This record gives sequence, C-alpha cells and structure tokens, in this order.
Amino acid sequence: MGLKRNVSLSTALRYKGQGPMLTFILHRIGGLGMAVFVATHILASFLGGEGGKIANNIYEHWSFQVFIFFCALFHSINGLRITLLDLWPRLLEHQREAIWIEWAVFIPLYGIAVLVILQTALGG
Repeated sequence: MGLKRNVSLSTALRYKGQGPMLTFILHRIGGLGMAVFVATHILASFLGGEGGKIANNIYEHWSFQVFIFFCALFHSINGLRITLLDLWPRLLEHQREAIWIEWAVFIPLYGIAVLVILQTALGG
C-alpha cells in the first residue's frame, strides 16, 4: 500500500521548512549539477572535433565553473554534516546549529573560490 498524502498545492507552497529544507533542496541540486558536469565531460570526449570543442567551451566557461563549484562544495559539506549526524544521533538535537556551522564554512570557502575564478576569467 502506497503512502497517501492529501496536501494541497497552496499548503505545500506555504511550508516554511527553513534551513533543513533549504539544505535538502540544495543537496539535490548539487548532485544534479555534478551529474551535468560529468555528462558534459563524457559528451566532449565522445563527440570530438567541433562538437567536442563546443562542449569544452561550455564547461570551461567561468559561469559554469562557478555553478559546478557551488554544487560540489555544498554537496560535500552538507554530506559531511549528514554523515556526522548519522554517526552520532545525539547530535540531531543540534541540527539547526550544525546547518549554521555548515553555512559558516561554506560561504567563505565559496567566496574565495568565486573570487579566484572571476579573476582568472577576467585575465587578472
């Protein structure tokens, strides 16, 4: 028997899951972004010639690199948080604090990386 949920669209849109829900969604987006990156690499290798150059230009563009770095870094830091909470279940009481620590680690690391990517892209 399947799980049946009677949640209307308006109720779903009003859901304010805040931090945990945001990290859940961003974790999924990060995984999909990394899959797109790998698929682009495979496509570039498979096509070769002019098609390969087009695919290379896509994943070598600075905006794609900024997005992929966001995906990889957030996915890894969030995965580490999830792993720690799974290994020590008593820490689940402090899940929101763990999310704040996650953001405190992620934002400076991502900011520095974006700065380096943009400086390189602008020829600096």
